Amino acid sequence: MDVALKRIYDPAEADDGVRVLVDRLWPRGVSKEKAAIDLWLKEVAPSHELRKWYGHDTARWKEFRKRYRAELDADPEPFERLVELAADERVTLLSSTRETKNHATFLAELLKKRG
Repeated sequence: MDVALKRIYDPAEADDGVRVLVDRLWPRGVSKEKAAIDLWLKEVAPSHELRKWYGHDTARWKEFRKRYRAELDADPEPFERLVELAADERVTLLSSTRETKNHATFLAELLKKRG
């Protein structure tokens, strides 16, 4: 599967394919026009509680992945929608975070494993 990662604040490019925002909250300071997203799949983002618990503390990365995977398994439909999209064309997962160890990177990893 052809999966890319970008920050929502980065400009859209022709080779992005389907641009999917995977954050639960709309990013600050970004208009819907500027975001140039094709889909906002907030249901695939980690729960508010898990996101707050993780707090981008890389020492918690392994446990975050385990807990996030459990959330995805409990409600597989949003992730399966990403799988279907990525099976047909390039998908760029968009997130507002600057951190490299985040839910979007984990989603990209899972998608690539499925491919």
